[in-house]
Amino acid sequence: MPQTLCSSTMFTPSGFSPHLVSSEDPPQDGPGPGPGPGEGPLLTSASLDTLIQHLVPTAEYYPEKAYVFTFLLSSRLFIPPHELLSRVCQLCIKQQQLDQIPLDTAKVRKFGPKILQLLTEWTETFPSDFREEQMVGRLKDIIHRIASCDEAYWKTMNQILQNLNQKLATLNQGEEGLVKVNASSNTDKMVTFKTKPPPIQKDMLSICSDPYTLAQQLTHVELERLSHIGPEEFVQAFVQKDPLDSSQPCFSDQKKKTSNLEAYVKWFNRLCYLVATEICMPAKKKQRALVIEFFIDVARECFNIGNFNSLMAIISGMNMSPVSRLKKTWGKVKTAKFFILEHQMDPTGNPTGQPTATERSLLIKDIYFLNEGCANRLPNGHVNFEKFVELARQVGEFMAWKQVECPFEQERNILHYLHTAPIFTEDGLYLASYESESPENQVEKDRWKSLRTTILGKT
Repeated sequence: MPQTLCSSTMFTPSGFSPHLVSSEDPPQDGPGPGPGPGEGPLLTSASLDTLIQHLVPTAEYYPEKAYVFTFLLSSRLFIPPHELLSRVCQLCIKQQQLDQIPLDTAKVRKFGPKILQLLTEWTETFPSDFREEQMVGRLKDIIHRIASCDEAYWKTMNQILQNLNQKLATLNQGEEGLVKVNASSNTDKMVTFKTKPPPIQKDMLSICSDPYTLAQQLTHVELERLSHIGPEEFVQAFVQKDPLDSSQPCFSDQKKKTSNLEAYVKWFNRLCYLVATEICMPAKKKQRALVIEFFIDVARECFNIGNFNSLMAIISGMNMSPVSRLKKTWGKVKTAKFFILEHQMDPTGNPTGQPTATERSLLIKDIYFLNEGCANRLPNGHVNFEKFVELARQVGEFMAWKQVECPFEQERNILHYLHTAPIFTEDGLYLASYESESPENQVEKDRWKSLRTTILGKT
């Protein structure tokens, strides 16, 4: 992606060296996770209670930023955010004696900035957690308890709430925009092949004939979809019942909040089918070859820009069976550039050791396999925190990528076509492919006959 990267200290879990205290007993008002880097055993597992205690700041202690991100990200697998905040607030009230009158002003003034920092980081990184009124209520309650010791705390609370409201408004606008796009899109309808398209029907080349311009607009779509995905969606997408966990899954009673991540995956699939549709639509072999060469050039421009997700979607669309079987069409294509792109996507033929396009763009799959391959809890009931440190590292990389700002101007007619152009179903693609180049074997002939009957009503 274009490297207009915003810095964020929250997303540096790769530099995190968490350490455990020597006992499971939570510290009362001293250092949290124990000795510094290199001075103690690396935190690989702990009870949920211990991990929560390590999140709680005191007058003398504040957790590493990477620990805050890692635990807030992963804790939702074991405890809902509103319960976690309640536990944190209860511990703060007990440890800092915030329920006593009068308060120890000197002590609270040391503690106050730290709890405000934790709440700031939580609301900035996981704002969707605070869509629940009880979350905002608990945030206000803990700040009210310390506000009498320093009037500046009121100002900080108002700033936190103002920033939170702005983030939630942005999230709502993004979700409303996705609803509008989906309403006008043929993604879910996937128009089936009825007949050869009439000459008046638009195609991609009539909308945009410049590969670089199309690559720029694809980058707009990618970054726009990425910008709405919250880090928590990667955890919530793969939540499942852990056989070693006797508690109920935190999301068993509500729809998993993964709509933005799902929309991103749907966009990838739509682009695959759109490319295949554009190739299979033309009646003439020469035109189909031109469309293939055009998308090869678009894919190359996506690679040059750094838009590896669109690159993969385009290559995947050209490798779909209804497209790859068009041997006469491919015979007219200059395929050298296509083979180079395929090589860029192949991690097995990579002697340089540098990550290929595939390796740099399969983050969602990486996170999925990490989740599938490692248990959330160990046999002793402890949280497998080592797994979540790696999860946070991968999601942290993603969070840095999603903050990239697109430097290209929007071309609204191209974007509209990308979102709304009709695309074939898989059966529609096969029928269009067989109509363009006749079946080569009995299996293809039988399928062609079946598709003509079911789709065109012909025998």
